[in-house]
Amino acid sequence: MAKLLILLTALVGCVSTASAQHSDPKGRVSAHKALDWLAGEQHRQGYWEANGGQYRVAMTALAANAMLAEGSTANGGKYSKNIRDAVDYLLDASQPNGLIGYKNDYHYTYGHGFSMLFLSQVFGEEEDSRRRERLKTVLEKAVQFCGEAQTPDGGWGYVSAKDGNNFDEGSTCVTQVQGLRACRNAGIPVPKEVIDRAVEYIRKCTTPEGAVQYSIRGGGPRPPITAAAVACLFNTGETDNDFAQKLLKYCDKEIQISAQGGNLFGHWHYTHYYYSQVIYRLGDEKWNKYYAEISKDIIKKQSADGSWKEGHVGPVYTTAINATILQIDNGFLPIYQR
Repeated sequence: MAKLLILLTALVGCVSTASAQHSDPKGRVSAHKALDWLAGEQHRQGYWEANGGQYRVAMTALAANAMLAEGSTANGGKYSKNIRDAVDYLLDASQPNGLIGYKNDYHYTYGHGFSMLFLSQVFGEEEDSRRRERLKTVLEKAVQFCGEAQTPDGGWGYVSAKDGNNFDEGSTCVTQVQGLRACRNAGIPVPKEVIDRAVEYIRKCTTPEGAVQYSIRGGGPRPPITAAAVACLFNTGETDNDFAQKLLKYCDKEIQISAQGGNLFGHWHYTHYYYSQVIYRLGDEKWNKYYAEISKDIIKKQSADGSWKEGHVGPVYTTAINATILQIDNGFLPIYQR
């Protein structure tokens, strides 16, 4: 079975490589500069971190995932060592209760969700039987932890339901949903009721206009969370239903390309990390127009060293996000594929 999965992955990679050749040359150059900068920022232990040493697990998963989007894997490619070191760090960060991360890590559910996403992409390509089995065990436990961390309302907070007195909000919820879906795509069992309850949570957070609010208790409409919710609905197969289309219509009205425009509450990179996934799934006509605009906006703000400095989270975060957006149409990662 493992050999068959490896063969299938290789075949998918061949198809993806062909599609990657159609990417914008300026976008490819910009993305490679960004990845080179990220490679230089990785710590010897395999992790990346945000400003103030925060979000180590989340930054590690996001940065390494951007390298996967280039076409490198844990087994080969320009950034294979960086990816392997990141995998080892996250595997070692897996706790007995299934949490990928540490209880003292700031807002640890972000790291847990992004790690499920990243490690599940690696899992299908792992050739070493012992490492593959370890990945499988970690991901199975991570899924179990995620289910146990879900609040009674069906969402997630910055920490587990138990640690956070059942507090939940939209952004961490969609991070868990996408991580769970990535695990399921990789063959890791995910209880259907966990996903169903999360989708229902998103529905309850949605206003009649199609805006997803901060939480089930209100908090005002959030275009960034709405974009993330649409991406997750697409991942779960809810593409053409009225609910997904209502959220998409709201996003199309509210989300602007320029970071200076639109009501984005200062979360431009988070918004377009998810919105770009949505637009890519809608087909070439919409994607080509969107990519031409956003890549121009991204590239003009890139620093000479290959990084981006905007935002309060830190350059690792913005650089990983921008590099991912510029490479989505490479088609290497199953979670982003059409």
